[in-house]
Amino acid sequence: MKNIPYGRQYIDADDIKAVVKVLKSDFITQGPAVGAFEKKLASYCKVKYVVAVSSGTAALHLACLAADLPRHSEVITTPVTFLATANSILYAGLKPVFADIEPDTFNIDPEKISGRISSRTRAIIPVHFAGLPCDMPGIRNISRGKDIIIIEDACHALGAEYTVKGRKHRVGSCAHSDMAVFSFHPVKHITTGEGGAITTNNRKYYERLLRLRSHGVVKPYKKCKEIGPWYYEMRALGFNYRMTDIQAALGGSQMAKLTGFVKKRREIARLYKKFFYGMEEISLQEEPPWAKSAYHLFVLNIDFKVAGIGRKSVMNELADKGIGTQVHYIPIYKQPYYKKILPGNMLLDNTEDYYRKALSIPIFPSIKHSEVSRIAREVKRLAGR
Repeated sequence: MKNIPYGRQYIDADDIKAVVKVLKSDFITQGPAVGAFEKKLASYCKVKYVVAVSSGTAALHLACLAADLPRHSEVITTPVTFLATANSILYAGLKPVFADIEPDTFNIDPEKISGRISSRTRAIIPVHFAGLPCDMPGIRNISRGKDIIIIEDACHALGAEYTVKGRKHRVGSCAHSDMAVFSFHPVKHITTGEGGAITTNNRKYYERLLRLRSHGVVKPYKKCKEIGPWYYEMRALGFNYRMTDIQAALGGSQMAKLTGFVKKRREIARLYKKFFYGMEEISLQEEPPWAKSAYHLFVLNIDFKVAGIGRKSVMNELADKGIGTQVHYIPIYKQPYYKKILPGNMLLDNTEDYYRKALSIPIFPSIKHSEVSRIAREVKRLAGR
């Protein structure tokens, strides 16, 4: 029986050809493929500037640094995300503050954000969880007049859209934010192996991001002309967060398939919804009428008490059937490191309820309808008994 992971990449002959072409070229890094990939991503997202980097974590880190916030400023985010979201806040010398999620969308709740804002709040990082866009206009309205910037963690949401007053916006367009961050890990919508990117419409942030991506170094035109072509200046403490041309070539080829990938993920999600419709034991992430999820994940909220079985047993029995599952995520404030640095014993009601019930089941473009049916039947057999 074929094992089905919860997520996996899709690589075809065109992707391999694009990578081989770079391997045979003069540049396997710091060459033209990175810029070409950035242009494709900028065109797709309908945004002015894109800076490709080595990972989604690197992208989050640089976005926090490019914001140039005072040290120890507070940054509000969700606890239901991968560790990198909050870790990047700490990397930049800032303080993460967690706001609870909405019980139906699993995204950060704008009202709870409002309640967490203090005189030290300087940024908000909403996470488009599982590929579902957050209420970006609502979050932007909260920040108005408060000197608060917004960085979208869109690592789950390449290809997602939301509509405001009849106008569609792609996640990454920064229509209601200052920067947005993507990841190109193999389980994401497109892959570069490892890789990430930051999008922005702000020239100042763009120039900072370019410097920070490559050791904080610039080559000022006038001084290079005056002193010599070798001249460069380090103007900030930057990092080696560059993307290679090998990665960018793969990403550029994958971009041609992105629309199809997202369409396929949404098709799989529709099938799952039909299978689980009406089950007392299972509820699903709600997609508001103004949002179009890219379905990076498909999360079941299983009431294991009603189902009469524990999550561990469900995961183990599904694994025995060759079906991979995962829990996305353990709330960050439950991690030992964060317990040491956060005040008191944090408990957020909706987050706690979500974590008790969450189980991610397989979703990726190459999964077959027959496999989706098999997964759904096995979950219903276990959770509905």
